[in-house]
Amino acid sequence: MANLLNTTLKHCYKPLFIGLIFLFSGAQQQQSAQWGFAGHQRINEFAVYLLPLELQHFFITHQHELIAQAVAPDQRRYIQEAEACRHYIDLDFYYKRGENPFWNLPQNWQAAKDCHAEDTLLAHGIVPWHVVNMKYRLQKAFEQKNLALILKNAAEIGHYIADAHVPLHTTQNYNGQLTNQYGIHGLWESRLVELEANNYNYWIGKATYLKSVQQTIWQAVAASHAALDSVFLFEKLCSAQIKEAEKYSFEQRGSVMTKVYSQKFCQAYHSKLNGMVERRMRAAILMVSSVWYTAWVDAGQPDMRQFNENDPLKIEAQEKDSLPVMLNRWKQRSCH
Repeated sequence: MANLLNTTLKHCYKPLFIGLIFLFSGAQQQQSAQWGFAGHQRINEFAVYLLPLELQHFFITHQHELIAQAVAPDQRRYIQEAEACRHYIDLDFYYKRGENPFWNLPQNWQAAKDCHAEDTLLAHGIVPWHVVNMKYRLQKAFEQKNLALILKNAAEIGHYIADAHVPLHTTQNYNGQLTNQYGIHGLWESRLVELEANNYNYWIGKATYLKSVQQTIWQAVAASHAALDSVFLFEKLCSAQIKEAEKYSFEQRGSVMTKVYSQKFCQAYHSKLNGMVERRMRAAILMVSSVWYTAWVDAGQPDMRQFNENDPLKIEAQEKDSLPVMLNRWKQRSCH
C-alpha cells in the first residue's frame, strides 16, 4: 500500500477555502480544494431544481443539508487515509501519448482489478468506480427509507461526480507541477469559479433516468480528460502574453493578504477556455440530479412522505466501513 500512501499524501495538501488559491510562505504555494467549497455547494443546490416533482419537494425541503454536506468528502480527506483516492483518477498513468486512454482500463471494478493490481488502482485514483458504489449506497438508503443516509449519500455522491468533471482530476499533472504551471488546479476550478460563476447559466433541462451509471460516469471522465490539453495550452498562452507583474495580484482574505491570479489574467484565461468551466459545471449538475433520480427509481420509487429520521449513532456505525470491506462488497455486485 506504499503507493497509495504516497499518492494520498500527494493529493491531500489542498486547503479548504475557495478563495485561498495561493497563500505564499516564501516560495511555497498551496492548492485550493476541488471546485472550491462554493462550487461544490452550487452544484448540489442547482441539481435539486432539475428533479421531477415527485422528488423535488423532498430535496428542496432538505436542500440546506445537501448543500452543507457537499464538502464533507473534502473535510474527511485530512483524517481518513482511504478518502483521497476517491476524488480523482490518473488516466495518463495507464497509457502512452497517442494511445486510447481506456484501452487497458476496464470500467468494471473487478475487471480492473484483474487487469491491474489493486494497489495500483488505489494509488492512481478510483473516482469513477466510487461513484458507482455511492449510487448503490444511495439506492439502498432509499430502499431502507433512511432519511439521514439519503441526504448524506446524495450530498456526497454530488461531490464525487463534480470532481470527475474537473479535467485536472484525470491526470498525474494535476497541479501543473510537471509542466512548470504550478497552481493551475486552483486557477481553473476555484479562482475562475470565484470570479465567473455568477454569470453562468445553470438551467439545463430535467434529470433523466440513467440506464447505466457506470457508463455515464466514465463518459464524464473521458470528456474531462479530453479537455486537458486546452487547460494547459491556454494557460501557457496567457502566461506568455501577460507580464509576470500583471499575472498576480494581492487581495485581503480575512486578516491575511493573499497572492492570487489577477483578474486580468483570469479574464484572459477564461476567455480562451471559451465556456469550458461553465460547461463542466452544467454537466456535473445534470449528472448529479440524474443519479439521484436513478437511485430513487431503482429503489422502487418509494413515497418520500413516509421517510422518518433514523438514529444518528446507527447511521455513523453503518458508514464506518473500511475501504477494503467496501471494495470486497463490489465483487458481489454486477456493475450498473
